[in-house]
Amino acid sequence: MKAYPSHKKHMDALKRVEGQIRGIQKMIEEKRYCVDILTQLSAAGSAIASVQNNILERHLDTCFSSALVGKSEKDRKNKVSEVVKILKNFRKGS
Repeated sequence: MKAYPSHKKHMDALKRVEGQIRGIQKMIEEKRYCVDILTQLSAAGSAIASVQNNILERHLDTCFSSALVGKSEKDRKNKVSEVVKILKNFRKGS
């Protein structure tokens, strides 16, 4: 079984986002001003994007770089394909 890096700090960030989302739900229930809701949605989206970026960086620094220095050409090709797919998905979300 592979050992994956810890994502505890990412979980902490996601719990903060969860709190932001609850706050946004409350704002909607209270019929708050649309621009204020949109501002909070943008902040939550930025926080999620930050977690994505951090996890991608961690992946490249650990899992991906390990495959590049490994002996298996197949593993290297698979990891490169995986990262290309991830980057394509990132572009779709932008």
